[in-house]
Amino acid sequence: MPHGCTRLRLRVSPGAGRAGIVGPYGDGWKVRVTAPPEGGRANEAVLRLVAETLAVPRSAVNIVSGHAAREKIVELAGVEPAHVALRFASASKS
Repeated sequence: MPHGCTRLRLRVSPGAGRAGIVGPYGDGWKVRVTAPPEGGRANEAVLRLVAETLAVPRSAVNIVSGHAAREKIVELAGVEPAHVALRFASASKS
């Protein structure tokens, strides 16, 4: 894992009524996206949602495992774990 990278475990619900960070889920976070799981559209929506929530460029966020599953591991370049926890906790309350 390159220096300055954080790995994040996500449980994804595709095709939801509205997108957002739901809240903590096990040792990761549950997220919803409106995009369907076909053709990688939900994956792209997850990456955009994570980048937007953390205020980082979309290019700093990549799925490293779980491309075809609800459980995904996302790698964030240059993002500290404490920053992730703070932004996700804040986003899940709104």
